[in-house]
Parts: sequence; structure tokens; C-alpha cells
Amino acid sequence: MTETNPPMLAVAGLRKAFGGLAAVSDATFDVPRGRITGLIGPNGAGKTTTFDLISGRHRPDGGRVRFADADLTGLASHLVARAGLVRTFQIPRAFPRLTVWENLLFAGADQPGESFWHGVIGTRAARARERALADEAGDVLSFLDLEHVADLPAGGLSGGQRKLLELGRALMCRPRMLLLDEPFAGVAPALIRHLVEHLVELRDQGITLLIIEHDLGTLVPLVDRLVVMHLGSVLASGEPARVRDDPRVLEAYLGGIGGRG
Repeated sequence: MTETNPPMLAVAGLRKAFGGLAAVSDATFDVPRGRITGLIGPNGAGKTTTFDLISGRHRPDGGRVRFADADLTGLASHLVARAGLVRTFQIPRAFPRLTVWENLLFAGADQPGESFWHGVIGTRAARARERALADEAGDVLSFLDLEHVADLPAGGLSGGQRKLLELGRALMCRPRMLLLDEPFAGVAPALIRHLVEHLVELRDQGITLLIIEHDLGTLVPLVDRLVVMHLGSVLASGEPARVRDDPRVLEAYLGGIGGRG
């Protein structure tokens, strides 16, 4: 696949060690704009740590993270998200006692603060932002087919519904790119098909996606590009079918394709 546009995300020489143990070492790969890229690898390959470094959860020991036209290396996670690069987590992080609706409002970009919740004193701009947030939350509920659970506490949702809410909270940040950490893990097959449809639609809307996933049967047909990590480095990248059949990839996965890492 030949890309004529600069990548949406360029990771170069990324390194991170914990207590002298290298979790990521010289990881280098690009994510094309407006495409879905899969990030796979056996247990301990460094995939989630790479997400942590890209998203600002951890600061890299070396290397660069470039997003669109900005260098995000070492920025705090809220600044990375503000730039339009937003991540989800394998274990959803919604507020369990808040309703689905409230979780979406709380996650909204430029949320106007305490006056939003209590309606005590608000400027005209804050009230306008509240109305806009409500409209955005309504659009997200409709897009993800969560309207029927809007008033339920997030803690009472099924595993698949929690994954949808996690995606919805990310969408409330108005992302240009999403980092999705195992969006299909623990989700029933029927809801996985539903999630895949949403991800394809987001790509068609121009949002770039990078997905960590162990369900290769679902991931490989979905993605436009596949990146394989092994022992903290990138082992292979390119067209999914070719990468999947690469002898080095097959060897790396022997005995570990179902693991976590």
C-alpha cells in the first residue's frame, strides 16, 4: 500500500524500561491517516506499554511520538487528548455510579465545570456549552445505540455495553484519532459485529484508528494495515494478509497467540 499523505501518527525509536527491564525498545511504525491499523503481538510484546507512551500515560525513555503536525513526545495524557489523540482501555473506566448519560457529559470536551452539574451560576457561554454537550451526548447515544440504557448506572451495564460506553466517552473528546485497547475482549459475538460496524463508520467519517486486539479473526479483515510487535520491537508491518503469513510472525506467535501483552 502506497501512502501519498504524511501519516497521522509516526512513532520513531520509542523506548521504555521498568526497573532495568526493557518493555519497549526502538519501536518504530506509522499509522496512515483515515485508516484502521491493527497492533498485535504475543504476550509481553510491549503493545499496551506502547499505547501508554503514545497517549502520555508514561513518559518514554527515548524516541519520538509525532501526531499530525505536532510532536507529542512526553506530553501529559490530557494534553495528548486535547490534541485529538484519544485512547480507550481494555478495562472500561466509566464512573459506575453515574448514568450512561452523565458519563458521556462528564467526558465531553471543554466541559464547563461544576456549574454544569449544579446549575448554580453560569455564564452565557457556559450555558451554551452545556446545550452543545447535551446535543453531542445525544448524537453519541444514537450512534452507539445506547439510548435505551441512557438513564442506567454504568456499573449495571453488560460487558459489551461498557465497551460501547468507553468508546462513547472517547468520542465525546472529539478525536481525530482513536487508540483502542482490546475493544472486543469479553464482548459477545453479536455485539462484536455491532462494534465493527461502528468502527468502520468512524473510519469512513475520517477518524484514524489504531487497535490492539487478540481476536485476529475479527481484527485482520477489519484493518487496512497490521503492525506486529515482539519483545518490545516491531517485527513486521504492512498489508494484513501478508504480515499474518510472515514466517517471523508465525514463529513469534507459536504457543502464545492467545496471551496478553
